[in-house]
Amino acid sequence: MTTPQGKTALIVVDAQIGVMRDAWDADRIIGNIAQAVERARSRLVPVIWVRHADEDLIQGSPAWQLVPALVPADGEPMIDKHFNSAFEKTGLTEILRRLEVTHIVLAGAATNWCIRATAYGALERGYDLTLIEDGHTTASIERPDGQTIEAETIIQDLNIVMKWVSYPDRSNSTACAAAVAFTPPPAAPARQA
Repeated sequence: MTTPQGKTALIVVDAQIGVMRDAWDADRIIGNIAQAVERARSRLVPVIWVRHADEDLIQGSPAWQLVPALVPADGEPMIDKHFNSAFEKTGLTEILRRLEVTHIVLAGAATNWCIRATAYGALERGYDLTLIEDGHTTASIERPDGQTIEAETIIQDLNIVMKWVSYPDRSNSTACAAAVAFTPPPAAPARQA
C-alpha cells in the first residue's frame, strides 16, 4: 500500500490499567509508548487510541481506563473494540482512510492477542507496518501442563515474526521507540518465497 502520498499513524492498542497491571516490564513499556506518542505528535503524525472491552474488562470500569501516563490529546481518535484485532467491527479503517494513512506504527498490549491480531489485520488489509519492538508487552502464560511461556519470549517471538513475515507489495519491520521513523517506508522489495 506504500504510495508517495501515504501518511503514517501511530496506533496504541489496549494500554489500559487492567491490561498493563500484570504485564511484563509494564512501567518501561509504558514509558517507551509515551516516548513514541510524543515523537509522533512532534512530527504531526496522528495518534489513534484503542481500548478493549469484554466480560473481564468492563467498559467504563477503572480497569478499562488508559494508564495514567498515556493521555490522548484533544482530537486524537479513540476506538473501542470487542475483538482482538482493532480492525474488527470498529471504525479504524474509515479513520485511516480519512487520514490517508498507508503506514501504521503499532504499540500497546497484549502482545500475543491484540497486538498480534492488529498487526496481521493491518498487513492483510494492505498497510505497511512497523511494530515498536520495545513498545508492546503481555503477561506470561501458564499452560495446563504446568509449563510457563514467559512474557519476554512471547514478545521476542512477535518481534522476530514482524521482521520476517512476508506480504506482497507492503513493508513490515520493527524499530525501538527512540528510533522509529514516522514516515512511510520505501516501496517493499519483491521477496522470494
